[in-house]
Amino acid sequence: QVQLVESGGGLVQAGGSLRLSCVASGLTFSNYHMGWFRQGPGKEREFVARITRGGVNTYYADSVKGRFTISRDNAKNTVYLQMDSLKPEDTAVYYCAADRITAVAAQIYRPETYDYWGQGTQVTVSS
Repeated sequence: QVQLVESGGGLVQAGGSLRLSCVASGLTFSNYHMGWFRQGPGKEREFVARITRGGVNTYYADSVKGRFTISRDNAKNTVYLQMDSLKPEDTAVYYCAADRITAVAAQIYRPETYDYWGQGTQVTVSS
């Protein structure tokens, strides 16, 4: 069974940093593009970042560009999200997701594109 297990969330002050990890099992990790999404209080789930199968290409939401970095280690079946210069508006539940099929670039920002999801990890940024 496919599992995506996230860790690394927590409470941090504005301006601080946090590193999220997501370990995948039950799939051939290198065959999947991986994404991070988040859902804040009273908001819809939104795209944060994406990394392609081999880690060559990355994509970021404008709201996090320059502050967050997505990376992956295929040997460890793990995708990471390094979050720096955190802001209170970054407070959300963060989810990792896996996508094997998507061929249309415009669809990579939509949660519906992704096949598997992690359980979510809470990130709270205080000020």
